[in-house]
Order: sequence, then structure tokens, then C-alpha cells
Amino acid sequence: MSHLEQAEQSPDTERMFDADTKAMGYLPNYTRLFAHSPAVYLAWQQLNGAVKAEMELRRYELATLAAARALRSSYCGLAHGKVLRDKFFDASTVAALASDHGSTGLSAQEVAVVNFAGKVAADANSVVEADIAGLRSHGLDDTEIFRVILAVGARCFFSTVLSAAGAEPDPQYNDSLDVDLRQALSFGG
Repeated sequence: MSHLEQAEQSPDTERMFDADTKAMGYLPNYTRLFAHSPAVYLAWQQLNGAVKAEMELRRYELATLAAARALRSSYCGLAHGKVLRDKFFDASTVAALASDHGSTGLSAQEVAVVNFAGKVAADANSVVEADIAGLRSHGLDDTEIFRVILAVGARCFFSTVLSAAGAEPDPQYNDSLDVDLRQALSFGG
């Protein structure tokens, strides 16, 4: 599951395990990992839920996939690529999004968001006023831009924790995604 040993069970971890098993239909490896700190997991869920609730789901998922790609997070790439496939695109389009999003038929605004999200995840200090102006020129207001930044920042936290701890993607992705899409969304970490 990860480089870390399984956390000791407690009433808090049992609640986490039950809730995530009910929501997902199985117990994700990341839930087992966060059993080392149930309070942080709860805070993460609240933060990510608040960020996600303030964005269109498609934009959130595109920004999240761009961040996962920049962070080389296979776990997050598989998870969010699956959402994009299930809700917005066919498998071949999602596979293309994972490598060359500019050729996938996204709107100019969506391409700008994906480019920006990848830049924020790869090197937030490299973002300059011109990057923000570029998003404004594609119709995003400052609140929408800030929400993209929040989505990427939240993904950076989660992906970094999973990658550093060696959390393996859930084996359920082997059944729910075809081999070509799994390979496209497996970014190396």
C-alpha cells in the first residue's frame, strides 16, 4: 500500500474506513495512509470539499489533472482522469488530455486554465501578472482564477503526501480504466 506501515486502528480510523468504503465501494489506499492522522484527513476533506464546491466540476477536474501531471502523481492522475472520462469525455480524449491537452478540442478558456494550473503546480513562484492577465483575457474573473489556484494548491498537498509516503493507486483502476488510459494517466509517481 505505501512505504509506511499500517496505522493502528482506533474509533476515528474505523469511522474513516467505514465512510470511505461506503462512498467509494472499497477502501482507498489513501484512506489507509491518512489513518496515521485522522484529524488531518478530516481537515483535507473539508478543504477540498469547499474548494470543489465553488468551481464548475469540469474546470476543477481539468485543473486537478493538470496539477497531477505536473506533480507526476499517478494516483491523482488515475482518479481524476476517471472522473473526466465518466462525466465529460471519452477515454481517448482523456488520454490525450494527459499528454497534449491543446489538441483535444477544449475551449481556449479551458486550455488557458490547464496551462495555468500546470504552471502553478510545477513552479508557483514562476507565475507572473501576465499569467493572470491571460486568464482574464479568456473571461475568468479574479475569483475564478483564485479558485483555480486553490484547486491546484489543494492537489499539491494531497499528491505530495501520497507520493512521499509511496501510496500506490488503488487496484480498482485496473478494472475501471482500459490499459491505454491507465498508461496515459500514470505520470510516474
